[in-house]
Amino acid sequence: MPNERENTFSFLHLAWLIALVSMLMSLFFGEVMKLPPCTLCWYQRICLFPLTVVISVGIVLRDERVVAYAMPLVLAGLGFSIYHNLLYYGVIPESLSPCTEGVSCRTRQIEWLGFVTIPLMALFAFASILGSLVAHRSVQRGVGS
Repeated sequence: MPNERENTFSFLHLAWLIALVSMLMSLFFGEVMKLPPCTLCWYQRICLFPLTVVISVGIVLRDERVVAYAMPLVLAGLGFSIYHNLLYYGVIPESLSPCTEGVSCRTRQIEWLGFVTIPLMALFAFASILGSLVAHRSVQRGVGS
């Protein structure tokens, strides 16, 4: 029977899996489907791509501080993602968009089921990674008590 200490890494594995799948989807959209990313998509990628490495190293080394290393990237990515969604859905005026060249941050490139967009998928990914890291931290602290 595995001890509680080993179980604390299951949420960390989930965070890593979400980051990995999100990164691969981002690369698929850009490199295979040839959908150019807007400026905010680039900023989110800058936050997302290193998470796969940071979390992987934390898992391999069983580093209890991995959440502290990953959290700044997750929170920055989530912030960009929230802003992108507010801009995309017209809550924030387009005049406040950083996308001045190339693809507009409001361009509808994918809209599955009538509502699943690239900005929404990114928001879900960062929120899910955040939730997984918070759950990991919660279980980790419960084990130490």
